Amino acid sequence: MHVHYLQHVEFEGLGLIEQWLTAHGHTLSGSRLYAGDALPELESVDLLIIMGGPMSVNDEQALPWLREEKAFIRRALTADKAMLGICLGAQLIAAALGQPVYANAEREIGWFRVTGNTHHNGAAFHFPGQFHALHWHGETFDLPPGAILLASSDACENQAFQLGRSVIGLQFHLEADRALLERFVTADAQALSPERWVQTAGQILSVDDMTLTRSAALLDHVLTYLTEAV
Repeated sequence: MHVHYLQHVEFEGLGLIEQWLTAHGHTLSGSRLYAGDALPELESVDLLIIMGGPMSVNDEQALPWLREEKAFIRRALTADKAMLGICLGAQLIAAALGQPVYANAEREIGWFRVTGNTHHNGAAFHFPGQFHALHWHGETFDLPPGAILLASSDACENQAFQLGRSVIGLQFHLEADRALLERFVTADAQALSPERWVQTAGQILSVDDMTLTRSAALLDHVLTYLTEAV
């Protein structure tokens, strides 16, 4: 199958996602929207991955390509394309469906616990009851109509959602390896001002290998689930 990704800033690349897709024999292309790349032909895309970024989905005046991106996502949803939105990407899916995106009560940056919604009905994806994930966001969103809430955290209720069989939005970053963590804390250092749910660069980079391994395993489960849906 062919996977296309939408990238919003240079430092927020695919990380472990690219390794997984390559290892499983899928072809990959991308649009660096921040660099003026064109959006793909929708017919060529089997799975669309929408990456994160430090901007807001509401920054259309400063970043007019956001308007075009939201329209493209809306068309992809109408065409029942499989989709994974990560952080800003999840917010863009919600915004494309007319839901508001706004400041969360608190910014959430660092490795914090997430609680999976193990009691939802239906055939939606199931996260573990408890796990730690990398967060890097200051905004949240209202769930799209018909979405199933998959996970929450103490700082932000809407951490993960699913629409239908093949659309998942995540506020957290399962794709992070140590190289990606280094890029995050370097490129977005100004975001690490001391707050209740904001860790220091040192805390973020000193995450233990077991947490990274478990995060990568969760990413494997999510990508397997979505690619099997195509």
